[in-house]
Amino acid sequence: MSGSWEAVIGLEVHAQLLTRTKLFCGCATSFGAPPNTHVCPTCLGLPGALPVLNGEAVRMAVRTALSLGCSIKESSRFARKNYFYPDLPKGYQISQYDEPFSEGGFVEFEVEESGGQAKDAPPVTKRARLTRIHMEEDAGKNLHDLGGGSVVDLNRAGTPLVEIVGEPDLRTPAEAAGYLRALRDVLVFLGVNDGNLEEGSFRCDANVSIRPAGSSTLGTRVELKNINSFRFVEKALAGEIARQRDVLESGGRVVQETRGWDEKTSSTFSLRSKETAQDYRYFPEPDLPPLRLDEAFVATLRATLAETPRVKRERFVSELGLSPYAAQVLTQHPRVAAFFEEAATLSLDGVAVANFIQSEVLRDVTTRGVEAIFPVTPGQVVEILKLVSQGKISGKQAKELYAKAKGTTASPAALAADLGMSQVSDPAAIEAACAKVVADNAKQAEQYRAGKTGVFGFFVGQVMKATKGSANPQLVNETLKRLLGG
Repeated sequence: MSGSWEAVIGLEVHAQLLTRTKLFCGCATSFGAPPNTHVCPTCLGLPGALPVLNGEAVRMAVRTALSLGCSIKESSRFARKNYFYPDLPKGYQISQYDEPFSEGGFVEFEVEESGGQAKDAPPVTKRARLTRIHMEEDAGKNLHDLGGGSVVDLNRAGTPLVEIVGEPDLRTPAEAAGYLRALRDVLVFLGVNDGNLEEGSFRCDANVSIRPAGSSTLGTRVELKNINSFRFVEKALAGEIARQRDVLESGGRVVQETRGWDEKTSSTFSLRSKETAQDYRYFPEPDLPPLRLDEAFVATLRATLAETPRVKRERFVSELGLSPYAAQVLTQHPRVAAFFEEAATLSLDGVAVANFIQSEVLRDVTTRGVEAIFPVTPGQVVEILKLVSQGKISGKQAKELYAKAKGTTASPAALAADLGMSQVSDPAAIEAACAKVVADNAKQAEQYRAGKTGVFGFFVGQVMKATKGSANPQLVNETLKRLLGG
């Protein structure tokens, strides 16, 4: 962005809670059912239907707030937020407004900063404050087909949400994307949200304004609605910041409004004028009593909190000796992290386990939401690595053995025996193989002896090829260096 302007960004994230039923009725929350099959008089907004609060949704919401450092209020209240859309059958949404169940908190995230730093500089850790987290019900969804017809699907209406309202502490689109990734990871590791942006269970509204650099006065903010990917968040914010800058520099005035993002034109477009709290005519929900959360209830939930991804990464580095990169890779999904931890505990060699999972296992892992399917068990991984450490098979054979073990419950040791796998550690046999490779490649041998040591890997590869990967790599290296005079 131009040095004469500064962007001010605040994010509002709506995250669906992974309850089996809706916030105020017993209808299922499962995604993908035929339209209007998970509905009842309550979520259809029929006269006389009364809401009953879902206790599991409350527990998930409180755990979310505690994990993000929020303070929990002993008493809170639901309110009616009045507006009229086709996907809101009651004509109002039950939400929390001036009496939310939590306030404060923060999100810690990492962002790459290139200005004046070396290319390999580590990411910078930043912290953005939260205003509050509150509970509310989701609206339905308008579906539009290519034939021009439309249908209102109310399966989603009433699904429990937490709205995570951030302070305007972000300054760049990259910071906004980093914030969202970190927040999504926390929710997924907690098991309260599946983090699926495409299905809309984790979605973001971004408020953005610009002001002269160094000013403390906020500009006129524009809201960008329901952006469904981290990449689009960055692009939409960058596009809107550029639009506002052009408006102001041409003598115009930024209007407070809600805008959408058009990926095809890489620009934002006006949706409607921005409503204010007065437009929604909030008033306390008369059909629900105040929500009471006593200290014992909150303390019980605090004791069940899962380790956050950031804390887990730090522990993997400090206690298990992983590199920051490996720790990052292995904490991209809670089931992957759990798989690694189980294997590392069984083997007592976290680095070897981490390397093998990254190089072999992860390419075959399928994840969906908070669940994951693995091709092998942690025990099978450990058994394969044990055969390598004992010198019974080579690293190349370990990869072949993994491929044979995928999708089975077979013991890798038994499979290795059936396949006749064994590592050649006989010095005489390795001496003969190495001597033949050196003799057959005299030109490369002379290059090595002349100081071109980079060709050494060629000789190792030729020996391993000749022995079909069964030669002991350490003996091969030692023998080749002796024969080549290295």
